[in-house]
Amino acid sequence: MQRYFVQGLPDENKSFSITGEDAHHMTNVMRMQPGSMFIAVFKNKTAAECTIVELDKTDVLCAVSSFLQQSPELPVDVTIAHGLPKGDKFELVIQKSTELGAHSFIPFKASRSIVKWDEKKGSKKVERWNKISKEAAEQSHRLHLPEVHQPVSFKELIKGAESFDTIIVAYEEQAKQGNVSSFSDALAAASCGQSILVVVGPEGGLSEQEVTQLVENGAVACGFGPRILRSETAPLYALAAISYQFELMR
Repeated sequence: MQRYFVQGLPDENKSFSITGEDAHHMTNVMRMQPGSMFIAVFKNKTAAECTIVELDKTDVLCAVSSFLQQSPELPVDVTIAHGLPKGDKFELVIQKSTELGAHSFIPFKASRSIVKWDEKKGSKKVERWNKISKEAAEQSHRLHLPEVHQPVSFKELIKGAESFDTIIVAYEEQAKQGNVSSFSDALAAASCGQSILVVVGPEGGLSEQEVTQLVENGAVACGFGPRILRSETAPLYALAAISYQFELMR
C-alpha cells in the first residue's frame, strides 16, 4: 500500500486532507480514485490505513479506516553528523541511513571537506536532501520523517553535540590501531530512549584536532571494525551495529 506523511492530524470524525505534491502524486501518478486505500503517517508518529473519500487536482479528502499498532522505529534516536562530501555521496547516506532508522542528519563543514558550500544554491540542495529522506522513509515504512538540517560549522556542531546522551566519532586511526571495543562499549552503555550522535568525517576523514575537540566535549573516538571504510559507508555500518545492539539482541 502506498504510504504518505501527513502534516496534520485526523479530526473528531477521523477525516483529514492531503494537499501539495502528495495530492498531485495520488491523483496524477498513482491514479487513485474514491475508495482507494493507502497508509498515512501523521505528525504524532502514528500510522493508519486510510480511504480516499473524494479528490480533485489539489486536495484529497481522506478518512481513517484503522490505526496500525506496530512501530518500526529504532529504540534510540540516532543523528548522523557528516562532514560535507563531494558529489552526491551525501544523498546516498541520507537514503540508506533513513532506511536503516536514522532520526536526523546534520551536515557540517569539516577542515578536510573538499566541497565548498554555496549559500545561494544551498536552500535548494537542502530541499532535495529532505525530499530524498521523505521518499526513503515512505519506502521503508517509517513513522518518523528524518530531517536534514542546514549545514553547520564545526564549532556549531560541537555546541549542538551537548544535547546528545552519547557521541560517537568514527576515527580511522582507532581502526588502524586495532581498537574495536570502544564502539561496542559505548553502545552497551547507552539505553533505549536516549539520543546518539554519530560523527563521520568527509573523504579525508576528521583531523586529529577535530577529533580531540570532540573527545574533550564528551565524545568517544571509535574504530568501526578492522577495515577502513569510505565516509559514505561508515554511517551505514554504525546504524547496522546500533540496530543489532538495540533490536536484535533484545
